[in-house]
Amino acid sequence: MQPSRWRLSGLLDKYFSGESMDYRQIFALFLPILVDQAFIIGLNLINTAMISSSGVSAVSAVNMVDSLNMFMISLFVAVATGGTVVVAQYKGSGDNYMVSRAGAATVASVSMIAFGIGMLLVAFHNPVLSLLFGSASPEVLGNARTYLIGSSISYVGIGIVQAVCGVLRGIGRSRASLVLSLIMNLLYVALNVVFVLLMDMGVNGLTLAINIARYVGAACALYYLFKLDGTLHLRVRDLFHFPVSMLRKIMFIGVPFAAEQMFFNGGKLLTQIFIVSLGTYAIATHAISGALAGITQIPAAALSLTIVTVVGQCIGRGDIQDARKFIRSFLWLGSLSLLLTGLIVMPLFHPLVSLFDPPPDIVDDLFLVLLINTIMQVPLWSVSFVLPSALRAAGDSRFTSITSMLTMWLFRVILGYVLGITLGMGILGVWLAMNLEWGVRGAVFLWRLRGKKWYAHKLI
Repeated sequence: MQPSRWRLSGLLDKYFSGESMDYRQIFALFLPILVDQAFIIGLNLINTAMISSSGVSAVSAVNMVDSLNMFMISLFVAVATGGTVVVAQYKGSGDNYMVSRAGAATVASVSMIAFGIGMLLVAFHNPVLSLLFGSASPEVLGNARTYLIGSSISYVGIGIVQAVCGVLRGIGRSRASLVLSLIMNLLYVALNVVFVLLMDMGVNGLTLAINIARYVGAACALYYLFKLDGTLHLRVRDLFHFPVSMLRKIMFIGVPFAAEQMFFNGGKLLTQIFIVSLGTYAIATHAISGALAGITQIPAAALSLTIVTVVGQCIGRGDIQDARKFIRSFLWLGSLSLLLTGLIVMPLFHPLVSLFDPPPDIVDDLFLVLLINTIMQVPLWSVSFVLPSALRAAGDSRFTSITSMLTMWLFRVILGYVLGITLGMGILGVWLAMNLEWGVRGAVFLWRLRGKKWYAHKLI
């Protein structure tokens, strides 16, 4: 038993330890993020299953609006990610005063952006829904209108939570970030049980739950930041007095990433629009497939968040060798995790899909889409998502953003339309185009990693 433990420790030390940090520090950072991602995906699965009890039109409406929500929320999450990178690099350089300034600037800027986006959507919800989903049935559109207004009002709450969690991850406090995320998401599920299942309020109940949960989460995040945290030493007035130069550093990472997210999620939104033209069953197939695929991606998604802090701190110390080593190790670990989760989830397909109570006509389509996606993501997902997170943490935000935007539109959107609509392959064609786009994007990022330009940016 002892020799095997030594061998494991030796392997971890070889691939996940360096001058900047060792494997114990990395896994102490990774495990809370993994638990957080598991809860987020699992709770999303439960919520989708609960709203499915209100009928196909309800789950279709929620999925349609969530594609728009992801598009909008990704803008201020991108700025929060810029804050994580800047905080991590200052933390790596040992400048605690600038860590605090970067934290204040992140929370303030994300809150303002979230408020502006939310109010615009509330004001223009009717033309937005008509433009994007006008071909949907009246029942689906009615549910979508309720959910869009309600979720837009909640943007400031989720924005504050994302900003605070981003700052905490940047300084390596992923356990505190986990607690805040769990408070918000567990409350969301508990309220959905009450409003959707027990009180049968449908989409209205879902909307009420999301607002209460997000604003309670925001209140807890701010309380932690000002009263409980002993590292950042932030005060309320710091949110209103931060240097413009700090904001520029955050936006250097955040703006290209926000532009990428606009085009990336805009492409997903456009894909959603032509899925709507395939009918309500196609929308439901897409929604349920996405929820199930998310389960297999939980560990890899946690790695893509963890690597921002790891590489950011390496770059802050000026240790390029450590950064390269950790990137390679994270990519292999990501692919291995996708293989293992796929082997666990696919045999459980029927029990999992029964949670959604889908029409029998779409079960075979669901299985085929999920099977192909599970196979394709093992070699392709990590290089397409974990690797750009690492490059962005080094300051290489512009290149990663441009690459992601171009591959998204050239392959996922255009090829998805050709395969799904023109060639009549339906949902399967849309998902195949997405898998192929992962491969092209990942190949470009691997080529970038071989050179020196990705770490040549002077952010701090």
